[in-house]
Amino acid sequence: MDKRISDHSTPLLTNKDEIPPVTFVRKLWEENKMVWHIAGPSILISIFQYSMAFVTQTLIGHIGTLELAAVGLQNLVVSGISFGVMLGMATALETLCGQAYGAGKMRMLGIYLQRSWLILLGTSIPLTLISIFATPLLSLLDQNRDIAEVAGTYSIWMIPQLFMYALNFPMQRFLQAQSKVWAMACISFRVLAFHIPLSWFCIMKWGLAGAAGSLNLAWVLLVILQYAYIASGHCKDSWSGFSWLDFYDLLGFLRLSLASAVMLCLEYWYLMNLIVLAGLLKNAKIEVDAASICVRVSNELGAGNAAAAKFSVWVTVSIALVTQIAFALLIFFTRNNFPKLFTNNKDVMKHVSELAEFLCVTIFLSSIQPILSESTGMAVGAGWQGSVAYINIATYYLIGLPAGIYMGLILDYGLEGLWGGVIVGVGLQTIILLIMAWRTDWDKEI
Repeated sequence: MDKRISDHSTPLLTNKDEIPPVTFVRKLWEENKMVWHIAGPSILISIFQYSMAFVTQTLIGHIGTLELAAVGLQNLVVSGISFGVMLGMATALETLCGQAYGAGKMRMLGIYLQRSWLILLGTSIPLTLISIFATPLLSLLDQNRDIAEVAGTYSIWMIPQLFMYALNFPMQRFLQAQSKVWAMACISFRVLAFHIPLSWFCIMKWGLAGAAGSLNLAWVLLVILQYAYIASGHCKDSWSGFSWLDFYDLLGFLRLSLASAVMLCLEYWYLMNLIVLAGLLKNAKIEVDAASICVRVSNELGAGNAAAAKFSVWVTVSIALVTQIAFALLIFFTRNNFPKLFTNNKDVMKHVSELAEFLCVTIFLSSIQPILSESTGMAVGAGWQGSVAYINIATYYLIGLPAGIYMGLILDYGLEGLWGGVIVGVGLQTIILLIMAWRTDWDKEI
């Protein structure tokens, strides 16, 4: 957390404050500056790292419809399962490192980082089975056989990325706890700048194999550069090398990691279901292509929101609303043009354009939802993971998903019906979390 925030002896605003308009404007401006000091580079980090897969998928779309559908299925379903587990388990480090940093126990940050590495690397080993058996698993989910076979081959090639997730996500939380976000942003930008021309060259020359090789290399390079930054003396108070203390209390750390993973996975996998269900529709290649393009755009624009407590929640929500509404309007007014970035297939482009309204609504909701929950949001900061997990189950899997299946498959509204159900679930969850935030006594929470 930024020291300027942690050094406040009293909250910026309380329910009892009587603040004249001029003072309120000044407080609003100060809070905006503090939020952007943290959120600005965090947004850049997420955009740069998301964009590595985004660039690869965009370039593959110009090879063929089958390849785009297969990579979209692998990226958002097969790799998405591992991504959700790894990112969710690393969230435990955010809580522990934040506490250690606030208590001045800097050496514990390095110990927590190494424990997280051990647990996530151990978890990665059984998760490789999902990639190895991706083709039969996707076939079991009744996906198009041609798409499933290509996606299964690509999944095996992308196994190294899984282990990079296990190393990268803990390092991110470790550095974020010390507000070293600009360093990560610079590293991520350099890797992306290296990845774009390399990915283009490899894909044009070797197709899917080149795509997998260049993307794996980008993640390996990202991990190496971040570790080099940590070990080179920039974190001398928190990193003193490897220690046998890493193996102490691993079971307790594992329990906290699993609890954090449950909440995030329930959210991340919700959109993954959209891709799986799209494969059950007629013209599966077209439907999966369109869905994967829209979900990737939505993830890209919704990435990297951060939130603090109390007044910061509402300031950050306001900032996110303005920025995401601008993005939604941009997507809407370019709905006939932006699909050309991903594919040359006119049927896919037409279908993506038809889905623009659904995508804009999703982008709007993503301006609020990540701030209130997910790995960087209010729910984690307030310790509401358990409550939000139950809310996610109810809104996503008991209401939204069945509604989408009913509209998309039974009423035969197709991808529009499936996506409508997704929006219902996200909308209900957002409303409930807004009510919780409004009713919370933040002085007591702090």
